[in-house]
Amino acid sequence: MKRRAFIAGLGSAVAWPVLARAQQSAMPVIGSLYGVSAAEWVGPMSGFRRGLNQAGFVEGRNVVIEYRWADGQFDRMPAMAADLVGRNVAVILVGGSLDGVRKTMAATQTIPIVFTTASDPVATGLVASLSRPGGNVTGVTVFAAELGPKRLELLRELLPQASKVALLVNPQVPFRLQDDIEKAEAAAHHLGLKIIVLKAASEDEIERAFAIAAQEADGVQLGTDALFDSRRKQIAELGRRYAVPTMALTRGAAAAGSLISYSSDQVDGYRQAGIYAGRILKGEKPADLPVLQPSKFELVINVKTAKALGITVPPSLLARADEVSE
Repeated sequence: MKRRAFIAGLGSAVAWPVLARAQQSAMPVIGSLYGVSAAEWVGPMSGFRRGLNQAGFVEGRNVVIEYRWADGQFDRMPAMAADLVGRNVAVILVGGSLDGVRKTMAATQTIPIVFTTASDPVATGLVASLSRPGGNVTGVTVFAAELGPKRLELLRELLPQASKVALLVNPQVPFRLQDDIEKAEAAAHHLGLKIIVLKAASEDEIERAFAIAAQEADGVQLGTDALFDSRRKQIAELGRRYAVPTMALTRGAAAAGSLISYSSDQVDGYRQAGIYAGRILKGEKPADLPVLQPSKFELVINVKTAKALGITVPPSLLARADEVSE
């Protein structure tokens, strides 16, 4: 090969990666920050990308997503949020911890933020109102605490002889803890149940709580905190080990081995968040986008776990299930 041709070829080989990086850097970048692990959030994130696609954005083609996963270590989220802000991303998608959402909001008042939360975003101060969020923040709420009474009702239907149910709450989130307890106790009164409140904020405390529940309760209902969903595999294993029927928070938790779950359709909620992120990339302001609420709900029953626990699932409950997990 002639020297001139070799140099030209070498220049082309170097230019392509540089060009690819330049094209990528020209794309808008979405920062995605979650308190759970990537493996646990495959379904929701597929919904988010579907929503982006509906808004005209395809990952790797005309938008880049920078993923950050705290893997259940929620104290890592502030530093991760600061990193994304330092990278000057176009939009930040954040969830998995109310405190994580708040810390992300504290890190920037200019970069648009789309949250997904189980909390009431007005009561917790994330937005001024659902219809007019204000500032640089909007998102999707599943109002998970509002589903607590329905979860308890379904658990009672599955365990008609139950008289006591343990409510597992995270003492490090006082607002949500109190909300969960008040709603559960009100619902339990109508169902003829007694609520036993157990507190846990770590892996060891969760195990101790299940050991207590095995002695004092007929089942466990999880409080609406991201910690418990991030520990879904541990909780499913403890439920089986201690023979404690468990009402979990999400479809993924029931698939992991908990007996039953009732929640809003997570994947659809994240699809809505993806659409919002796309609309913001096109120029709309978060302040003008109302906080969205769930319209789809799903009941999942793990029949393999039911058999292991010696529980016969009523046909009427099986007929209403959106998914019967094996």
